[in-house]
Amino acid sequence: MKKVLFFVLLFSLFVFSPVQAEDIKASDAIVTMGEVVVTATRDTQEIRKAPANVSVITAEEIEKSGVTTVIEALDKLESIQFRTYSGNSSQSQIDMRGFGGDNPFGKTLILLDGRRLNRTDMASINWLQMPINTIEKIEVVRGPGSVLYGDAAIGGVINIITKKGKGEPKVNASVLVGSYGLNDERAGITGATGKWTYALTGENNFSLGYRDRSKYSALGGGFDVGYSANDLLNVSLGVSFNKVDYQMPGALTKDQMAQDRRQFQPEIADLFMNAHPDDDGSDKYTNVNLGVKSFWGSWGQFEINFLYGKKDLQMNMPSWFSYNYSDTNTDTYGVTPRYILGKEIFGFYNKVIVGVDYYNEPYKKNIFSDRERTAKLSTADFNRESTGGYIRDEFSLLKNLILSAGYRYEQTSIKGSNIDFFTASNDFTNQKNTYNAEAYEAGLTWLVGKKSKIFAKYSTVYRIPFIDEVASFSGFGGAFLSDLEKEKGVSMDVGTEIYPLDNLRGSMTVFRVDMKDEIEYVYDPLTWTGKNRNTGSTRHEGVEVSLSYLWPKYFKVFGNYTYHMATFEDGVNNKKEMPMVPKQMANAGMEIYLPFNVTLRSEIQHAGEAFLSGDNDNNTEKLEAHTLLNFYAYYKPRLGKLDVTAFLGVDNLADVKYSSFGIDYEQYSYPGVTYPNFYYPMPGITFKGGISATF
Repeated sequence: MKKVLFFVLLFSLFVFSPVQAEDIKASDAIVTMGEVVVTATRDTQEIRKAPANVSVITAEEIEKSGVTTVIEALDKLESIQFRTYSGNSSQSQIDMRGFGGDNPFGKTLILLDGRRLNRTDMASINWLQMPINTIEKIEVVRGPGSVLYGDAAIGGVINIITKKGKGEPKVNASVLVGSYGLNDERAGITGATGKWTYALTGENNFSLGYRDRSKYSALGGGFDVGYSANDLLNVSLGVSFNKVDYQMPGALTKDQMAQDRRQFQPEIADLFMNAHPDDDGSDKYTNVNLGVKSFWGSWGQFEINFLYGKKDLQMNMPSWFSYNYSDTNTDTYGVTPRYILGKEIFGFYNKVIVGVDYYNEPYKKNIFSDRERTAKLSTADFNRESTGGYIRDEFSLLKNLILSAGYRYEQTSIKGSNIDFFTASNDFTNQKNTYNAEAYEAGLTWLVGKKSKIFAKYSTVYRIPFIDEVASFSGFGGAFLSDLEKEKGVSMDVGTEIYPLDNLRGSMTVFRVDMKDEIEYVYDPLTWTGKNRNTGSTRHEGVEVSLSYLWPKYFKVFGNYTYHMATFEDGVNNKKEMPMVPKQMANAGMEIYLPFNVTLRSEIQHAGEAFLSGDNDNNTEKLEAHTLLNFYAYYKPRLGKLDVTAFLGVDNLADVKYSSFGIDYEQYSYPGVTYPNFYYPMPGITFKGGISATF
């Protein structure tokens, strides 16, 4: 592997050396549209040059919208939907491009300043770990990114980029309050002086929650310091901390929701189900990113990031029948060097990026019999290590026609042991699996006019199994599956982004992803046991459409529509629809700009019906469709050097009663015992208001 990367780098240096070509003159540069992203190609690039459907949410848009979490910012984009067990954002699961299903965790890659946030076990990230006040922008790339990012980049990649200092010092402070005890306080300062840049932010976010025992609190912040030693070298250090405490109210039946949809799950003795009066969790996060950029003139540039992440996760689930209390500690050590060179070859612009991603992630989980952690039931100790090398090249066949191609090879090892102090048969020691994965991509982007584009892309994708898919170590048996393989698939995208007028934008992307060797839990009713197997094949196809028009000084209209069809492609459920994937989603809104710095904003959000989780044979009731109305009013005066924004808003104006997630429990019914289906109700009408000031 090291030899391959060495020869690739050597070849690139030779082909693109100054002997072969000269620097591009500004007059020869390809027509640009201005907005730059880094996620689509792991280098700064204009959005329209990327062969993908890309969205950007800026800090200004976040502040103006009054959102308090990353989820609220993302949930209105095409092809994205969230579901939650608690009604708050702490453990929400993302569905992107119809990959929701019953195991959505490893299908969308989440990055923080380029570092992976996805967990090595089968669980969602905690979306509250990124205080909204620390975010400079969020880049969303729909579609596969396995060549550039490797594991989990199947449905898309979301990169959350934190604030960096620039210009004159700016201080920002805000307070937001709302229904159900919501309060959110934020403060920050950014700026630059001489060769130094700096940014310091902090936030306290708290809510009692819509339901009983759905409270959460998130306290965190971060800083970023940058130094430009000279024209050849930049160094930056970003650090963030966050602590999240949250409660989990459990699910309700339809009858229980009719009685009181805000209650926590009560005991159901006839079904052997405990109440949820004391389920909660507490997470602590630390993230560090040290970056170095070295500019070599006509020889390109070299960048390297040294990454560290720490998660201390505590879970208390007394509602479970055993192994109720656990502590999970996982660290992430990463090094991600890359080399970028842009040159002309015989008059045609070419850019190559070559890089390596190395991650080492120790994982430990201890399970206890009590909340006080006085008696340990079991302990698991694992390590996930991966090394991936990639190369991606963009070649301008014509001034406005870009051909791109890339390749990645990655090797991942999962090894570890489990000790169960009460059931010796659950023990295993020094077990190891090694996964070798490859990904390819080829894309073509035609730049039309000054802003528009048409693109097509073919890619292969893969997902490495989670630690707890390979190994069973949470008290319900003990095993290490040495024969479990990675998931893999093929993806195709064709799309366009057009500007018939300067202020009128439209886009449409058609996609298909065929997955095979998907991991499913195969249950044997004769032995009452089961295990994970590579038995699944699925298809995810659809279309994403968006439209926006701005009439400066008067109004802006915007909207998007997504159609998903996700189906099983083999087995007894062949051609059945996958659970928890709505076929249709739509968002639309309008901003009206009034005199005296007043803006009115109305929104509508719609999600179609979907089959319940676990309903693979599509034989029970569906999760109902819902349509939400939101309304906001903003006042933005400028008082000397002070910029002020005040807003009042209401979400779910019609007080629609809906659920984001439902479970098909009827499938577990047997003679004499009939299980009802269960749901997780979402908040009703919610009021918000706040004020922020920047000076």
